[in-house]
Amino acid sequence: MNSTILLVDDHGIVRQGMAALLSTTKDLTVVGEAGDGPQAIDIARKLTPDVVMLDLLMPGMNGVAVISALRAVSPRSKIAVLTSSEDEHLAFAAIEAGAHAFLLKSMAGDDILHAIRRVIDDEAVIHPLVTQRILGLVRTMRQPRVDPFAVLSERERDVLRSLAEGASNARLAEMLAISIKTVKTHIGSILGKLELTDRTEAVAFAWRHGLIHQEVRSPEAPAGKQR
Repeated sequence: MNSTILLVDDHGIVRQGMAALLSTTKDLTVVGEAGDGPQAIDIARKLTPDVVMLDLLMPGMNGVAVISALRAVSPRSKIAVLTSSEDEHLAFAAIEAGAHAFLLKSMAGDDILHAIRRVIDDEAVIHPLVTQRILGLVRTMRQPRVDPFAVLSERERDVLRSLAEGASNARLAEMLAISIKTVKTHIGSILGKLELTDRTEAVAFAWRHGLIHQEVRSPEAPAGKQR
């Protein structure tokens, strides 16, 4: 199955580089490019791409606002942030606005392609370095008096915790010795009980309410060697 990609970056050379990388694949096709937020919103409304690759650090319209607008005009599109910023506040805001992935431009090309495919498969992908910084941020937030995870079973807590640490469906199935179908069933139950829309919201919810208390370790391979 071929998936369509919209590239959004104010630097033409970055768009050219990403387009060249994507042209080496048989399943990912660039259908449009935009140099700023308003142009991206207009193109996404017309083309409804499968994935919007978006830089947050562009002049003019705030990147987080662009994400919110994209979610409104093309709700079926997955949004993958690709930026040079490792700022945890910006990353957290982007995820809260609806981004499905937060990737860094320093990543290897194969890792970016792997991340895009995971996003297409409805997974949330956050670069491990950014995850560490977000965890440091949420530790400073006030914890709720009532346990927001009380409605979840212990197994569902384990699944949500692993999701927040960046585990893929396949890795979750391996860790918990269950099928990928069962993993998806658990995720659906978690979303229903917590009244969340998708797994990206679930990851943000887990971070925000302090489900993760240990230093996160990437359950996938290190950032430069994900498979």
